[in-house]
Amino acid sequence: MSAVDSTFFTLNEVATAIWRAADGHTALAEIVEREVCRDFEVEPEEARRDAEQFVSELSQHGILLVSEEPIPTNQPGTAESQ
Repeated sequence: MSAVDSTFFTLNEVATAIWRAADGHTALAEIVEREVCRDFEVEPEEARRDAEQFVSELSQHGILLVSEEPIPTNQPGTAESQ
């Protein structure tokens, strides 16, 4: 659920695979290749495009943080530092 606008999201199997693999360190392209293309019958380009749209929607609702760089480990406030 989005804290920004109370939008409720339900995830299909592919979206769930992406959500579970989104660890702040692994690039979306790698997640798509490793999780989506391997487990679901989908072409890499289509999977990448759909994954980017999904991640963009979650980001716009404040549910997922998108970054060009991996989240540094052992930073204050991250799970690794606690």
